[in-house]
Amino acid sequence: MYKVLLLNDDFTPMEFVVLVLQRFFAMDREQATRIMLKVHTEGRGICGVFPRDVAATKVEQVAAFARDNQHPLACVMEEN
Repeated sequence: MYKVLLLNDDFTPMEFVVLVLQRFFAMDREQATRIMLKVHTEGRGICGVFPRDVAATKVEQVAAFARDNQHPLACVMEEN
């Protein structure tokens, strides 16, 4: 299993991070806001734990969505 994490940067708007968490990780607004604040204050936040293939797909989906919207938001996966 692999953790999918979002990494903080100084450019991506907080609202965009909330949108990513809602769209790609099926979180409600309250849960997404909590994770976004964790990313903002601690530098990273866990979006979920998934099998390797699912985690890799989610990382790519988030990266492509951020790129398409011209944000440098980084999404990575780590073995759990």
